[in-house]
Amino acid sequence: MTDDPRTSQPTHFPDEPHQPSPGLTTAMHTKPDHGEESYVGKGLLTDRIALITGGDSGIGRAVAIAYAREGADIAISYLADEQADAEETRRWVEKAGRRCLLLPGDIRDRDHCASLVERTVAELGGLDVLVNNAAAQTMNEGLDSIDDDEMQDAFAANVFAMIRLAKAAAPYMKPGSAIINTTSEQAKIANKSMIVYAATKGAISSLTVGLSNLLAGDGIRVNAVAPGPIWTPIQPIAKSPQELETLGHDTPIGRAGQPGELAPAYVLLASAEGSYMSGNVVAVTGGVPIS
Repeated sequence: MTDDPRTSQPTHFPDEPHQPSPGLTTAMHTKPDHGEESYVGKGLLTDRIALITGGDSGIGRAVAIAYAREGADIAISYLADEQADAEETRRWVEKAGRRCLLLPGDIRDRDHCASLVERTVAELGGLDVLVNNAAAQTMNEGLDSIDDDEMQDAFAANVFAMIRLAKAAAPYMKPGSAIINTTSEQAKIANKSMIVYAATKGAISSLTVGLSNLLAGDGIRVNAVAPGPIWTPIQPIAKSPQELETLGHDTPIGRAGQPGELAPAYVLLASAEGSYMSGNVVAVTGGVPIS
C-alpha cells in the first residue's frame, strides 16, 4: 500500500455481480477493506459501550473493528438476512478482546429501536456511544418511478429510526457520551437519480444539528459523518456493473473510498479527542465539497 491517496486503495471494481437487497459482503467479488489489517487502536474508547446500527458490514463493520481496538464493547444491529456478515464482524471484535452483542431485526419497527437500546444496556452494562449508521438506498429514473412504499421505507429506516434510537438512548447516556449519525454527500449534491435517498440524508444532517442543540445541556455531543462513494454492499445493490466500474472516478481523488478510511472520523467523534465538536458534519468524500 502506498501513501498516495489516489492509488492507496482499488480504483476499479470489475465483474462485480448485482445483489438483491440487503446485500452481503460475503457475496462481493472485490472485498471491502474495513481496516482488518491496518487499524491500530490507541485506547481512546477504553471500556466504553457502543451500539452501531448496520454494524454487520460496510462502514458499520469498520467502525465496530476500530472501536473494539480502541477498547470498547460493541452491540451491532442488522437485518436477519445479514447474519453471516454479522458473525464475521463479531469475530473481529472478539479477536480484539472485546465483547460483541448481535441484535438482528428491522429498525423500521419502532419497538425494535427501543429494544436495541434496552438489550445493549442490560447485556453490556450501559451505553456511551450510539452510531446511527444503517440506511436504505433508493434509486429513481424520474418522479414517476418513485415507489411510495419504498419512499416511506427509506424514511422509516434512515430518519425515523435515528430519532427513535436517540430518544431511547439519551436517558442512559452520561455526560461525555456521543451520538454519531451517518449522513452523505448526497445531502448536498443530491444526484437526480437519488432524490429520495438524498432527502433522507438532508434530514439527517438537520437532525444532527437539532439533536446537538437539544442534548448539549446534558453533556452529550451529537455529530455526523458524510461519506462520499464508499465500497460497501450497498453499491452492487443500487448500481449497474458499468457504474461500479467507474465508482468514485468523478471525485477529486479519483476513486471510491473504503469503509476503513471512515473509521478514524467515527473514533474522533466518539472519543475525548473530539470533546469540543458537536453539531458538525464531517465530510469524508474524496475531496467533494459539501459546505
